[in-house]
Amino acid sequence: MIRAEYESVAVSSRIRFARNFKDYPFPSRLICDTHAAEQANEMIHLVAAELMDLEDFRLYEMADIDEEEAALLTERNLISKDLLRNRCISAAIVSADESISVMVNEEDHIREQYFMQGYDLRRAFERLSGIDDIISDSIPFAYDGELGFLTACPTNLGTGMRASVMLFLPALARRGLMRRIVPTLTRLGLTVRGVSGEGSDADGDLFQVSNEVTLGLSEQEIIFGVEQAVSVIVETELLERGRMKAEGGVSLKDEIYRSYGILTSCCLLGGKELMRRIADLKLGVALGFFGKDADMGVLDHLAVQMRPASANALAGKKLSEREANAFRAEYVANAVRSLGLGVK
Repeated sequence: MIRAEYESVAVSSRIRFARNFKDYPFPSRLICDTHAAEQANEMIHLVAAELMDLEDFRLYEMADIDEEEAALLTERNLISKDLLRNRCISAAIVSADESISVMVNEEDHIREQYFMQGYDLRRAFERLSGIDDIISDSIPFAYDGELGFLTACPTNLGTGMRASVMLFLPALARRGLMRRIVPTLTRLGLTVRGVSGEGSDADGDLFQVSNEVTLGLSEQEIIFGVEQAVSVIVETELLERGRMKAEGGVSLKDEIYRSYGILTSCCLLGGKELMRRIADLKLGVALGFFGKDADMGVLDHLAVQMRPASANALAGKKLSEREANAFRAEYVANAVRSLGLGVK
């Protein structure tokens, strides 16, 4: 049973599989093949047909979507920039609730992911394994008895699985303790990335912890290893939050209340500042500085809604930077006020 306190630290869980089909060139070779379009179309529509028979999925063929829709899907982590680089042969099949995304012809023929709010890697694994079985029934996967699933990048050989948990770590980040934690996780075969994956910043004090090693371990061993690391990190974060509150006193409370005031009263709000202020608000809720608790998932969703392409979609038009900052300020102010947090 996950303790309630974990909910203020473990934001979301994700399982991802990398797969390739037997008898088809890998995407890096396929894109140069004279029969690329024909083979890619065959793969895309075989996979799409299987998934659409299962439940409500939507097919996005990258060659047919415009830049704004591509940006929107990227912001929601439903597709990657690598998928867009292979536009002429690639597609994504996305479930109606956007919890499942299957990319076709990215780095590998198939990149499947299941994303869920909260902390439950085992449930996510079970859900995606069912999707994986359905796809492999359509076209057999490339598999070796010793190496496991064959992938474009050697680091994905074996299970081809990444298990990751998004963690909200304001105390560890702001007290400089992540510098000590990251090398330890690396030695354990794990990696830490920012909110948008490899190479991204930890905006909003959000960090992804995932396995780095996929070869020589079973899926259950990978999940167990990530869970063990997450448990230690969460306990350390909760301990440091207590120290942060005791040592920060009125100065910390003032900093958090100022962020609340800015989010509910400002006229212009940039994306980077929004992430910082939302992080302050979440920390304030976790530390009991408000008269009412808020669902942190609502605040995380608000941050996603205010990314550039998502804000354009909400506004119904493409916004200039200044228009976006004004729209973001008004939208966020209304959303935060509606939470009825109040201050103590």
